[in-house]
Amino acid sequence: MSIIEGTSENFEKEVLKSDKPVLVDFNASWCPPCQALHPTLEAMADESNDYKIVTVDVDDEAALAEEYDVSSIPCLIAFIDGKEADRRVGLQPRKRLEKMLGVK
Repeated sequence: MSIIEGTSENFEKEVLKSDKPVLVDFNASWCPPCQALHPTLEAMADESNDYKIVTVDVDDEAALAEEYDVSSIPCLIAFIDGKEADRRVGLQPRKRLEKMLGVK
């Protein structure tokens, strides 16, 4: 599965109503830590169908970022059964991201 681009239009379907755990990455193209995290998220998305990775550009989706109180990026929020289960800000190692999703 590849990374899903999250928007206001598909967020409910892809994240809140997902039958799998979802890691949402709130980011921006101008953010160096966000760009450093991207290859890890791509690898995770490509290597497992047990969860979803959704990326949300805070510049394009400012209302969504505001709704989820994102004030620093990268902001990673794990949703399980449609509810926020964990939140981390900043560059995170893969093992921590997997732990957030409850898969390792």
